[in-house]
Amino acid sequence: MLSRLYISNYALIDHLEIDFKQGLTIITGETGAGKSILLGALALILGERADSKAMRDSSRKTVVEATCDIAGYHLEQLFADADLDYDDHECIMRREIAPNGRSRAFVNDSPVPLTVLRDVATRLVDIHSQHSNMLLAKPQFQLDIIDSLAANEQLRAEYQQLYRKYVDIERRLTQLAEQSDRARGEEDYLRFQLKQLDDMNLQPGEDAKLEAEQAKLSNVTEIKQTLWEVEHLLADENVAVIDHLKTIVSRLQTLETMLPEVGGMAERVDSALIDLKDIASSISNMQEALQLDPEQLQLVESRLNDIFSLEQKHQVQTVDELIALKNDYEARLQVLDTSDEQIELMKRQLSDVRRQATDLAQQLTATRQEASLAFARQLVERARLLSLNNLRFEVDIRPTRQLTPTGSDSVEFAMAFNKSQPLMPVKDTASGGEISRVMLCIKAIVAQRVNLPTIILDELDTGVSGDTASRMGEMMGDIARNIQVIAITHLPQVASHGDNHLKVFKSDDNDRTNTHVTQLDHDQHIMEIARMLSGKDINQAAIDNAKALIEQNRHHE
Repeated sequence: MLSRLYISNYALIDHLEIDFKQGLTIITGETGAGKSILLGALALILGERADSKAMRDSSRKTVVEATCDIAGYHLEQLFADADLDYDDHECIMRREIAPNGRSRAFVNDSPVPLTVLRDVATRLVDIHSQHSNMLLAKPQFQLDIIDSLAANEQLRAEYQQLYRKYVDIERRLTQLAEQSDRARGEEDYLRFQLKQLDDMNLQPGEDAKLEAEQAKLSNVTEIKQTLWEVEHLLADENVAVIDHLKTIVSRLQTLETMLPEVGGMAERVDSALIDLKDIASSISNMQEALQLDPEQLQLVESRLNDIFSLEQKHQVQTVDELIALKNDYEARLQVLDTSDEQIELMKRQLSDVRRQATDLAQQLTATRQEASLAFARQLVERARLLSLNNLRFEVDIRPTRQLTPTGSDSVEFAMAFNKSQPLMPVKDTASGGEISRVMLCIKAIVAQRVNLPTIILDELDTGVSGDTASRMGEMMGDIARNIQVIAITHLPQVASHGDNHLKVFKSDDNDRTNTHVTQLDHDQHIMEIARMLSGKDINQAAIDNAKALIEQNRHHE
């Protein structure tokens, strides 16, 4: 339900804030007072194109903000999909237009794309006018009406869950078949590349080990020379580092009894001596074992060359990357080897899910056919109350060739307004006024079953008068018992049914014309209806007539 509308710097409005209530709210005013401006501002919340020409002051931004009570509208998933915080009590929607024409949208103070604002707003507010009723010609709208009356929400939800599963399996099956086809086209290439990599028998980290081996084999002479020099410094009799250390150990041991402070030093030097002897022995062994081996060097370099060639070919830099590539080829060939079995399995799954979905779709069709008959009968009955005495109406439900997100039905409303006129689709029939009355009848029927958005009716009573106008107002009041209805009207017969009454008027200051909206109390409500009955010169007869209209409507309720 729309509870508040705030407008700033839009057309003839400087600042305006309107509080709305439940029931039927009537909006009246002189022609040109600005009733259409209210709808234009609200249309910005519904995602309509922003026009910088509508700015009252081009140096300030335009702001339109609507607050709605959203309890019972089940918008949790919509908010979750848009990554918005959900408050089950209130939703604030705002549209801002900067002086440079840039538009920004917000939901609960969070910036959102305009499409998200439109998705949220259209679930909460529904504007109807003689120029917007082609919504009735849209197949999806027609189907949603029938489903709302069929009360098949649970069945439709079960079907949609199966349908999503069906589409998912079909998508994965298509992908698998395409992958299999591509793999078969590349099979010879993949097997050749895999064999080449397999034949190399690559080991993780092998390139680093080979490079180290190459460095050793390429520098044997230099390495042996350096090892000999170290061994010479440690053990040669002319240098004899080890022999000197032996002497140091002996000297320190003789001092221990006379100089306790050197205690332990002999042991530490002796430990170092043992380590150096071991090192000298190891170096000697290394030097003896290390021999020139041109053949081994050639093997290492050949292996490295082969690895480097593969790396260049596959545009990688390490053996580990080559191994990962080999694993990828194996996996792709594995898919190819098992794809036929997987495809057959998924085909069976697809067939099973399609069978289940088709069964539910047929059940949906049955609920729609039953609801359509009752709907057509009720619509014709209500339409007669609005002087559409010759209306004939049918719901044509035809099977679709394949499953759709809503089942296997295509729904089309066909109607005729004259006795000699054949039944035709909505888009090919009737004037705007007739379609408006049909739409009002539809809303009256649907509102009894579904929590519809707030309905804003923009002079749908144009072209009617007298008893028909009164019945139209009565129907609006009936709808307003279930959902909020806001009606812009110029007919007193309609206005007299209002639970609340807002009057739009203009005033002039020194250099500007301003649009205002005021809430009328009961006495003002009477006087406004009297004005609508008699014009500017309100007399007692008009006032009495207005009171009688209001009292008559209350008695009817």
